[in-house]
Amino acid sequence: MDPVLRRSAAHVLVADVGAPAADDAVAHHLVRVLRLRDGAEVTVTDGAGRWRPCRLGAGGVLEATGPAVAVPAPDPVLTLAVAPPKGDRLDWLVAKATEVGVDRIVLVDAIRSVVKLRADRTPRQLERLRRIALEAAMQSRRVWLPEISGPVPAAELLAAPHIVVAEPGGRRVGPGDTTVLVGPEGGWAPEELAGVADDRRVSLAGNVLRVETAAVAAALALVWQREGERR
Repeated sequence: MDPVLRRSAAHVLVADVGAPAADDAVAHHLVRVLRLRDGAEVTVTDGAGRWRPCRLGAGGVLEATGPAVAVPAPDPVLTLAVAPPKGDRLDWLVAKATEVGVDRIVLVDAIRSVVKLRADRTPRQLERLRRIALEAAMQSRRVWLPEISGPVPAAELLAAPHIVVAEPGGRRVGPGDTTVLVGPEGGWAPEELAGVADDRRVSLAGNVLRVETAAVAAALALVWQREGERR
């Protein structure tokens, strides 16, 4: 991570890093929530790879102090596909997976899913999760926002030969793995696993994990694998 991003007092989303301007929500966050003083060093991003150092001026005005920086898109793109857990555990999952660094989060509908996303509520639920991801991205100084989508039938992903499936007794996440599919509470149904070859099954720990814990473990394994391949 660039040292300027790391040491900034805050990191916020703006529409255009070329002419950074804080809308009412961003200004409120900087001045009222974080209580930053005039002159504080902050960074801004458009969430699509561009960021810029700024200084906070009076009334929440942003003053650019350096050139815009373009960060290449993540390669390979890392995807966490997961059957949503109950309650606010999904919110926690999305926040932590964003902080860890996955690029896509896909909600999955499995046979044993305890949470069934209703079609009439899905757009609103996804929008709420995107706000959570945005807050986590600002906290972790990300310049690429993750994509959040779904629900997708688990059968579609289970049939994809490039996707690995979290299942006790499998191998470790390794080179070439870019998407991990995490099942629901209670695990996968036997008929769902019937077509998943042993070499597509990955173990995330020696113990039984809750869905949100398994999801974060999968995210960490993917990110560490990508970081290792870059060295």
